[in-house]
Amino acid sequence: MNPAAWPWHTREGLRFDRFMALALHDPERGYYARRIRGVGRGGDFTTTPMLSPVLSRALAAWAADALPESGCRNLIELGPGEGLLAAGLLAHLPWWRRLRVQLHLVESSAPLRAKQAARLGLKVRWHDTIEQALEACNGKACIYSNEFADAFPVRRFRREDMGWSELYLNPAEEWRPVTQLPDSTLFDLPHPPGQIIEVADAYHDWLRGWLPLWQAGKMLTIDYGAPAADLYHRRPRGSLRAYFMQQRIEGPGIYENPGRQDLTADVNFTDLQRWSSPHAKNLRLIPQHHFLRPFAGPTDQALLDEQGAGAAFLVLEQAK
Repeated sequence: MNPAAWPWHTREGLRFDRFMALALHDPERGYYARRIRGVGRGGDFTTTPMLSPVLSRALAAWAADALPESGCRNLIELGPGEGLLAAGLLAHLPWWRRLRVQLHLVESSAPLRAKQAARLGLKVRWHDTIEQALEACNGKACIYSNEFADAFPVRRFRREDMGWSELYLNPAEEWRPVTQLPDSTLFDLPHPPGQIIEVADAYHDWLRGWLPLWQAGKMLTIDYGAPAADLYHRRPRGSLRAYFMQQRIEGPGIYENPGRQDLTADVNFTDLQRWSSPHAKNLRLIPQHHFLRPFAGPTDQALLDEQGAGAAFLVLEQAK
């Protein structure tokens, strides 16, 4: 790594999750704050709503049931990207439900919020945080997200012969012994020496901040990942990677364009279930192909592929 190209280097070094937070969310240099070019062919990565309306149809059907079942009239989308999913959901809701629902978007990226406004106009309300959105809903809302949890910074740990070490950047990679570990189901599992894992400690902190404010509703979390026991099968270097102009980058390349490329890691759904359990009931964890199949057409087979995206993405439903 070239120190001259390291805009956030400190003499003490940066813990990896702090580097990742700056690279993605720093207000002056962060990827999501300033540099994101969008999704699809002209961007760095592509999401399901860019490929097909099937996810919008499936989410609209879920919302049509979840709202009356939970007694809510507010929907909250977390990390709505360019607004395609929100627009599709509204279009596929039954007209009588669409007239009664208020859609709230939680978005901190100014470039993305501008794209959402251009697409959705005055049909939605925007909030900087989920706490603000829940306050506007009096704590009662159905909440959904697609590829949102994977955008949170992760801490990286490596299993050693005796104990664990954690990754710091100084500016090169430096693995430092650690004795106090964060809360994660990954540390309950046996790992061979040298195995690298990621823990979304920032996501855990985020959940603890707002879940006590959620009074009623259902929540759907859609993302790529796996239960803890399956997450690192044949992946000794962990799941962290970057995306730049549709190219997947691993290893040292993740440091080459800080603030100009996306950084992400697979979601540990066992952690999400455990971290939410004090305030939310876990209803089901299913693969994407199971969730989408009733609403899919002949052109959606790639999203249903059980050897590809259909199983790589999971759907977690919870309730309050």
